[in-house]
Amino acid sequence: MHAPYEVPRLTVSAAPLADADLDLIIIPIAQDHAAGAASRYDGPLGEELRSALERGEFSAKACEIYVARTPAWRAARIVFVGGGPRAEISVERVRRMVICAAQVARHQRRARAGWADVEPGVIEAAARIETIAEGFVLANFDNGVHKSRDGNQFFVREAVVLTSDTSDAVTHGGAMGESINAARVLINEPGNYLTPRVMADKAAALASVPGISADILDERTIESLKMGLLLGVARGSSEPPRILVLKYSPAGAPASQTLGLVGKGITFDTGGLSLKPADGMERMKDDMAGGASVVAAMRSIAMQHLPIRAIAVVPMTENMPGGKATKPGDILTGASGLTVEVNNTDAEGRLILGDGLWYARQLGATHLIDVATLTGAIVVGLGKITTGLFGTPQPWVDHVSRAADRAGEKLWPMPLFDEYKDQLKSEIADMLNSPGRPAGSITAAMFLKEFAGTGPWAHLDIAGTAWADESKPWQPKGATGAMIRTLIEVARGGFAG
Repeated sequence: MHAPYEVPRLTVSAAPLADADLDLIIIPIAQDHAAGAASRYDGPLGEELRSALERGEFSAKACEIYVARTPAWRAARIVFVGGGPRAEISVERVRRMVICAAQVARHQRRARAGWADVEPGVIEAAARIETIAEGFVLANFDNGVHKSRDGNQFFVREAVVLTSDTSDAVTHGGAMGESINAARVLINEPGNYLTPRVMADKAAALASVPGISADILDERTIESLKMGLLLGVARGSSEPPRILVLKYSPAGAPASQTLGLVGKGITFDTGGLSLKPADGMERMKDDMAGGASVVAAMRSIAMQHLPIRAIAVVPMTENMPGGKATKPGDILTGASGLTVEVNNTDAEGRLILGDGLWYARQLGATHLIDVATLTGAIVVGLGKITTGLFGTPQPWVDHVSRAADRAGEKLWPMPLFDEYKDQLKSEIADMLNSPGRPAGSITAAMFLKEFAGTGPWAHLDIAGTAWADESKPWQPKGATGAMIRTLIEVARGGFAG
């Protein structure tokens, strides 16, 4: 098996570009300042860039690449990467630019690469440098880890940000990139490699950094907590369920507030007796992406020593159509005491999250965020680009939304009007688990709201954004690590609402 990723040695250097002892230097170019950039570099390099611009071979469009030789510089190659108009160079644009250009270094087998911090755009310096470091780490990812005949793997071993900045931004960016890559590895794993027990162990190992304590609850403990919703989903599988609980309580963090992160951990989802179509079912190995995301976020929060108390709860199980599986029409009772009529066993994520949200409140979470590949309806509404955001009260929802903006991730707020709750009514239990197609993502969120308690709560539906169906220059096909950056930014921003 090949290594899924490698974290390059990340440093900063104030060395002049011409003197930097590197194999390859990446220079970002804003599209509307390209001519000025050509004038900045005297001699052959400036002439080559100017000639490429005049020929139309390079126009500095977003993520466009032009490779040049450097006869007068120590580095063997220069990679110019376009940023588009300067006003559009956002955090996410920089991240993509770095990944695209770093892929050139990997393909050319250049072990030591540098990024020239000469195009500030509109991003504050620390955020920009952190994103550059993160981008180098994300570029060093290989999703072909189970291939036996791929001998061409190559990673960048050293990445240097050529800047005079001396902050901790490079270290923080590296930690964030490593956490995202580790989550992507988990999400990409097939169901026969990543059962609930294996995921619990691997996720606990991922979170085994100073400051975090981990506890894995087995099926007996889950039963003692009367988590009938999680146990009901797990009944169809020969694999027992697990719950991973992570706690982070740094010295000096306010004791009155605790961020609670709850992630859906369905390691494989067949739909249960409400069986999914065969076409595309292989993708259902990613139904634990929310769980992997909250674990990765906790890891990075601790590695950055953020002064905030946080806990994570990840309920894990398979959803299988076994002989003991929950049947449509069955009634399950959650740990909260609420009863649920299960009219669709393929709406299982909200069931296990119901018990998970309740438990996070019992453990002391004052502000909740759950992350889940929850509904196909959100994909219909927002496609594969934008995550659905639900929650209450509005200041907390706004806090999460602003964090996503800073992180360069796309969210869109969805309504939770009281009238939607009427669709959850059951004749024989407190609620239905699946009231039908109309407003499907909203009614799923309304279901979760019943278990989230009275404090601030937000729900992130990543069913569309957790997985890339096709490769892009900045993202291979497979797990994306959606919302990990946003969760970290929420923790950095403290509490609201």
